[in-house]
Amino acid sequence: MDGNLRPSEFVQQLAVSANVKHLSDAQAKELAEPYGQRTEFGNLNFISQVRSRSAWLTVYIGSEKVRQRKLGDQQKRILANVDDTLRKVHRYIARTPMVCLERTMGENNSFCPHCTMYVSVRNPASVRIPFMWGSTLFPYRPQAPGPDLTLIFVPEWPEIDRQILVFPEENVTYVLGSDYMGEAKKGCLRMAMYNAKLQGMLGLHAGAKLVYARDREDKLRCYGMLLFGLSATGKTTHSCHDHGLHGRGESALVIQDDVVFLCKDGQALGTERGFYLKTEGLDEVTQPVLYRAASSPDTIFENVMVAPDGQIDFQDETLTSNGRGVVQKSDFGSRAAEGINMPPLDELDGLILIFITRRNTILPMISKLTPAQAALAFMLGESVESSAGDPRRAGESVRVVGTNPFIVGDEAEEGNWIYDFVSNHADKIQAYLLNTGGVGEIMETLPDGTRRVKRSVLRIQIPETSAIFRAIVRDRIEWVPEPRFGTLVPKEVEGVDLDKFNPLSYYSESEVEEMAEKLKRERREYIEQFSGLHPDIVKACDV
Repeated sequence: MDGNLRPSEFVQQLAVSANVKHLSDAQAKELAEPYGQRTEFGNLNFISQVRSRSAWLTVYIGSEKVRQRKLGDQQKRILANVDDTLRKVHRYIARTPMVCLERTMGENNSFCPHCTMYVSVRNPASVRIPFMWGSTLFPYRPQAPGPDLTLIFVPEWPEIDRQILVFPEENVTYVLGSDYMGEAKKGCLRMAMYNAKLQGMLGLHAGAKLVYARDREDKLRCYGMLLFGLSATGKTTHSCHDHGLHGRGESALVIQDDVVFLCKDGQALGTERGFYLKTEGLDEVTQPVLYRAASSPDTIFENVMVAPDGQIDFQDETLTSNGRGVVQKSDFGSRAAEGINMPPLDELDGLILIFITRRNTILPMISKLTPAQAALAFMLGESVESSAGDPRRAGESVRVVGTNPFIVGDEAEEGNWIYDFVSNHADKIQAYLLNTGGVGEIMETLPDGTRRVKRSVLRIQIPETSAIFRAIVRDRIEWVPEPRFGTLVPKEVEGVDLDKFNPLSYYSESEVEEMAEKLKRERREYIEQFSGLHPDIVKACDV
């Protein structure tokens, strides 16, 4: 192999290389099984060396339109040496045994990317990566319409030189020095979202579900629901929750938990058959649907604490707070929607957009948004960093456009897309900002300059959030103006004591006003970074 080839050219040589073994699904499973531990559920748990995505070591390479707006020092170093790195990687791959697995993303007639993974198995245990990744996607369909996307994994690359090189315009991603399955999952989804945008769709880091609920007149309605959120905010939890909707035709059916491609008619094309859920705190009582699915023999766990006798402890975070499991959508049984695509708007009674944040001071539990406020919520993507994204910054306040760390290209373009979409269908779209954090937190600064929690937050619990979901889809909420942020909030919600989440129970009036003004000022400063953003979105910062 020629070490000087461009990634797309190198992939062509790799496809016919003699040192690549092409695996079937059965072969991938057979080779991986010896490196896993059987759990009490009869499924496998694997342990990786790297246990989160290496976001700060990820670099997009190509024309100016696909490069990141901001780069850290390590990313700049990686970019400066990328040509030399490629030569080294290509020479190394020519001398190491590789395995290959091919999959198809999605089930539709218009956009189903062909995904190919190559993994170095110099360490034979690395074969678990294609095994796990393959269980999230569909069997390879040669005739499926879509671009060809390629992942190249070299897990044993020196730790000191770990890096993820993304070539969006060549549809190739290199993962060097990481054996974390999340890099594989997001590697293909990132490239697919970029390609979807080129075709007029918008790739969303969002769960999708169908909800059947009876309105005030007792008429059964069917709503599509898209839930946006960073890892650890509750996106998967609530995408896969029934919210107590059962009986008399009511139900909540899972479509997808992570990424969909939104079309301008409101149809959302799904991507995966296996959901890569976060197992931290997984509980049989508050998350019954997820727990039952995770108990299936077909689930594959990663970095979950398992005792020698196979007993699982989802509460034990000794290995990591980012334990994971690949759960098959089919294991949700009657709680799973038929197929992975959400119907267009003209086949639904409406579409509900839920932007999930996790704030811990004064933000309301639920806020109803105008189209401009919905686009603003999309652009702000407010939450706190988790161990799944950047463990070095876990707990810090962050803003990520679309709550999507995998956007390639112009972020303002995506915010404008959302604004136009919601505005054009305002009669059928409802948008909300959901806070899954809490209220009342106070921080303090120590003499050395570090900050810590002085008073813990009153957490919003899953049953309380579920009660809010039920009230929304049943149209049982009277909305009143929120005085600080210009949104609407519930006057009351059945099953929720809203008074205990009143910020004035924890802060003085002046403290609340100061925090609100500070938050609005920070939002305005953040939004002003984006050139070309529709002026209505910018104005939504000012209330």
